[in-house]
Amino acid sequence: MRSSIKTIMLSFLSIIAVGCKKEEKSPSYNKGEMTILTDESFKSITEALAEGYMINYPETKIKVVTKKEDLGFIDLLNDKARIVVMSRDLSPEEIKTYEEQVDLKFLPSKFAADAVVFVVPKESPRESISMEEIQQGMLSEYKSFIFDGANSSNLNFVAQKLKKQPKQLKFSVISGNKNIIEELSKYPGKIGVIGLNTFSRPYDKESEQLRSMVKILPVEYKGRLYNADFENLRKMNYPFTRVLYFLTNEGNFNIANGFIRFSCTQLGQLIVQKEGLQPYNLYRREVQMR
Repeated sequence: MRSSIKTIMLSFLSIIAVGCKKEEKSPSYNKGEMTILTDESFKSITEALAEGYMINYPETKIKVVTKKEDLGFIDLLNDKARIVVMSRDLSPEEIKTYEEQVDLKFLPSKFAADAVVFVVPKESPRESISMEEIQQGMLSEYKSFIFDGANSSNLNFVAQKLKKQPKQLKFSVISGNKNIIEELSKYPGKIGVIGLNTFSRPYDKESEQLRSMVKILPVEYKGRLYNADFENLRKMNYPFTRVLYFLTNEGNFNIANGFIRFSCTQLGQLIVQKEGLQPYNLYRREVQMR
């Protein structure tokens, strides 16, 4: 009798244990913790979207960690992160590696149009820069362009636009987009290369302070000058417009995919707009008049 009871109890506990394990492993987009890797150039928009998601789903905790774009992608491949923010186009070899290691189709989730911009101190007489000057300057030993480091999104994107490998380009380095702005006046004749999202927030005091220190140079391309404004980002006219997108290695609908969906819906796109960037997914406003 005792043996039968013991067997029944063990079976019952086994069922409970299995049930608990299933519950722990079941996907959940509205509770749990996650880390997002992002290049410092688009940290602000990533943090704003993460904050919006946590407000909507209070049982989630999202940590935003800055890491150079290429290194973040490697961490994603090695399962050290579930989601990463990217801007440059991956090569066919990189896409193949992603699909093989992650075992998912390469489906970038595009959510915002950002830009790489060229800045000089406010007192500089320079008013614009041409594509030819950029191409020549990036091959010059004078190293007139200042980037925030190797493996960074800004350098990767400019190299891709110029159809060069980053290692083929000549440039100076000051670590961090904000530091470039703050220290640029110490290097007469140099041009800073930063991400627009560094100071794109319209009513943010820190962004206003940073904007007051430099001027963004329009880029001359095919005989026309293009500013990095909403219209030129939306139409992709500004030559260094870049589309930000998420990549994940999450195969189910957990926090990473929940966050991606949120960022691409109307609420997430409103956050993108408030950050001073161009939403990738446009929503029409319909007004009914009676």
